[in-house]
Amino acid sequence: MATVKEAIADKAPHSGVHPFSESNPPVENTAELHVNEKDETKVQNDDLKSEGTNEEEEEDLYLPLKMDPSIVHEENPLTIRAVAVGCLLGALVNASNLYLGLRTGFTFSANMFGAIFGYGILTFLTRVGGHLPIIGGVFGPQENSIVQAAATGAGGISGLFVAAIPALYRTGSMGEGRNPRDDIGAIFTITIVCSFIGLFYATPLRKFFIIQVARELKLMFPTATAVGLTIRSMHAGAAGSIAAMKKLKGLTYAFVFALIHRIVSYYAVGILYDWHVFTWIHIWSGYTSWALNIESWGWYIELTPSFIGSGMLIGLNSAISMFGGGVLAWGLIGPLLVHYGECIGVDISDDDPKWKGMYSFGKLIDQDKETPSPRFWLLWPAVMVMICSSMIELFIQYKVILAGMKTAWRETCITINAKFVARGKTSKFFAKQAERPDNSNFIKDPAPPHEQVKHWVWISGTIFSAVLAIIVFHFQWEMNPGLTILAVVLAFLFSFLAIQIGAVTDQTPLTAAAKASQLIFGGATSGSGYSILHAQKLNLVAGGLAAGGANVATDLTSDFRTGFLIGTSPVKQWIAQAIGTFFAIWIAPGLFVLFTSAYPCIYDASLAKGCPFMVPSVSAWAAVAQAVTVPNIPIPLSSGIFAVVMGVVSIIQAIVRHQYLVGDREKYREWLPNWGAIALSWVIPAPVFANAALIGAVAAAIWRKYNFRTWEIYGYAIAAGFIAGEGLGGVFGAVLTLAGVDGATKGTNIACPMNSC
Repeated sequence: MATVKEAIADKAPHSGVHPFSESNPPVENTAELHVNEKDETKVQNDDLKSEGTNEEEEEDLYLPLKMDPSIVHEENPLTIRAVAVGCLLGALVNASNLYLGLRTGFTFSANMFGAIFGYGILTFLTRVGGHLPIIGGVFGPQENSIVQAAATGAGGISGLFVAAIPALYRTGSMGEGRNPRDDIGAIFTITIVCSFIGLFYATPLRKFFIIQVARELKLMFPTATAVGLTIRSMHAGAAGSIAAMKKLKGLTYAFVFALIHRIVSYYAVGILYDWHVFTWIHIWSGYTSWALNIESWGWYIELTPSFIGSGMLIGLNSAISMFGGGVLAWGLIGPLLVHYGECIGVDISDDDPKWKGMYSFGKLIDQDKETPSPRFWLLWPAVMVMICSSMIELFIQYKVILAGMKTAWRETCITINAKFVARGKTSKFFAKQAERPDNSNFIKDPAPPHEQVKHWVWISGTIFSAVLAIIVFHFQWEMNPGLTILAVVLAFLFSFLAIQIGAVTDQTPLTAAAKASQLIFGGATSGSGYSILHAQKLNLVAGGLAAGGANVATDLTSDFRTGFLIGTSPVKQWIAQAIGTFFAIWIAPGLFVLFTSAYPCIYDASLAKGCPFMVPSVSAWAAVAQAVTVPNIPIPLSSGIFAVVMGVVSIIQAIVRHQYLVGDREKYREWLPNWGAIALSWVIPAPVFANAALIGAVAAAIWRKYNFRTWEIYGYAIAAGFIAGEGLGGVFGAVLTLAGVDGATKGTNIACPMNSC
């Protein structure tokens, strides 16, 4: 996917999404953006001064925040009301994410939405409940962080249902004529495995990423830091309360507006939602073909509050990079490929002379191997750039990562040695390792041992989840234990990558993680005697486990960052997120069945024409699974060459940024293109979302420039409201469709190309 978030987003680009991640992020959730870490921290601290904290000196954001001394001590912030409200708000975001993810491939975090809305609800309960049990009592910043932790957990794992699961049906891997309702049991179990395996194995990563290497790796966790600062500002005395109410009103109005706008727009899509300007020109000019050609490449304006809101968050660098990538893909490369016969489009004019020349260039599957679509051709350079731009950041920081791993090993040896000593035994090896001097400059963990998640909890939980995965994947998905263990290991490795990249750029590269996992499993199943459909099933569920586990792990680590800043007990925050995750296990599959019942085109590719969902992540996952499981990978040679060249370019830029643009030259970093964002726009089959994000980014930049004070109060809240409101409007749309009173039956498609939007 406010004051600090804005500052970070303005310097960088990106999560994100987040604040988004492309769900595969997201979206997913996905693009890697480069942050000027030095300026970032300074701008953030400048913002703190205007947020009512009264700091005269810059605050070190790698240490817990200085809280208002008037705040009443919270005996136990892990309350029933906090968890219940968090789960409710997370459920709204989960529904929103499913709609947005199926349409655009992106999902958004529930943390800021949960923090602000949670503040409003619990403040109200505190006032009306007085000293009553459960609903009344003291409400402070730590309980506020518990609300957002539960919301993040309940709003998660939706990425699995906007990519891997529907792709299983689109490839035919689940069997002919089947739909998600037929397999709801298997869907529930894979959701359980993906959710809890990430929750358990990510728990010890808190100490590594938040405590040990945060400063050295410049791990700012932009969105999580923004949430922490927002929570503190809302609890900063009377001034903070006034500012918090303004944020809440801004979020509420934006949420309601986006919700109503999305529902009403179903009945006049071409007027209230999609502006097909070139279709209008085509009609007004007597049905000439030149404007229709531009329309065919997806150049129109969509008044989508969610992506306008995301553009407000990600800043000009990433928004311009996404837009530039869209121009490059759908305004230059794609048309040239078609012009020279390297790619083809599909005629969708239905032999209507008025619409002759109307083509679709976004088909991914069932392509002729010799003449693919432009989207299929661009998919491979996009995946290559995402992987290269993500991995190079880790390689560049290898010395710091190794130092952190050494410290982690030393801490483990100290713990084991202490266990031996407590039992009156000795171990020369562990004693020697524990006695090694600690030369690191790591932050001291402010949470005492009794507030940490016990080792036996996450170790036994990880083992249990892995065993459960082996059982579930063997009996329900016909995957042997060796491949399941490989999927679990990949999930952990990609979580490590996603957390580090997301902490710097605020955008988790789940696209790269998923595609890399699919490529690895393509090699692992090759020559093993599997049928093509069976190999594709294994490819997709393994990729889903890797991406799903990484998604949950990054959410948990980000919440640990917020809790670290606020001073919340890690174990209580972990419990809140675990409860929220448990709710998500039942919410997400149910919502998925709701959407697929209303819109069968989500899982049935034969119904794609006129489908209101582009399902870009679904198509991309299905295409990769098919490409790596057929005897001859149908990747065009020219596409492969271009992919290698672009991957090398992204690597060179990262090296130049870290090795050359330092010191006095560091100011030029913000002018570098964001290759992750560019690659992301190559995956989406039209530039429409990049257009909307650019509108939001430009509007936010103007707002910040001319009235920064109101921006820092309302900016992020309005953006979060836009994102969640439109998503929930999509859920209402599915209900209206099932009831037979949706826009397709009761509305109009006036001003739409071929009378269909």
